[in-house]
Amino acid sequence: MWILVVFIFFIILVVITFLVPKRLSSIELYTTNLFALVFGINVDMVLNFKYHLYGYFGKGFQWLGFVGEFLYFIPVSVLFLNYYPLKGTNQNKLLYILGWSLISVIIEYLIEKTHFFNYTGWKLWYSACLYPFIFLILVSHLRVVRRMLRLNN
Repeated sequence: MWILVVFIFFIILVVITFLVPKRLSSIELYTTNLFALVFGINVDMVLNFKYHLYGYFGKGFQWLGFVGEFLYFIPVSVLFLNYYPLKGTNQNKLLYILGWSLISVIIEYLIEKTHFFNYTGWKLWYSACLYPFIFLILVSHLRVVRRMLRLNN
């Protein structure tokens, strides 16, 4: 039952992402989505399969967890970057990243309670410490893509 709620939440995120006006170009959206998926899945593979810190549903590879990553990583990265204040003050950027980090921790906490994924050695505060860096990596990736696009034009 709760797994269905998680997937409905993920699908709502996808729909919202599809409907919001985009500030990113098609190539920025494409590369951001691809990067977020590769980055997220690789981190999950290492932390899950190598270090056994958490897992989706049970031990080993789980198709529903894999699909869930697509339905979560893509919309979050697009929504985060779409409204990121690239030309804002450093304070606005910091508050934006901290706000998204807080929201991400709350979502992770709630999803973990549904047993969509389970902590086996991971602690929520690890995520709280890492989310700002993850969001900074996404911003850095977008800046690299934009720089590459400028160089090619």
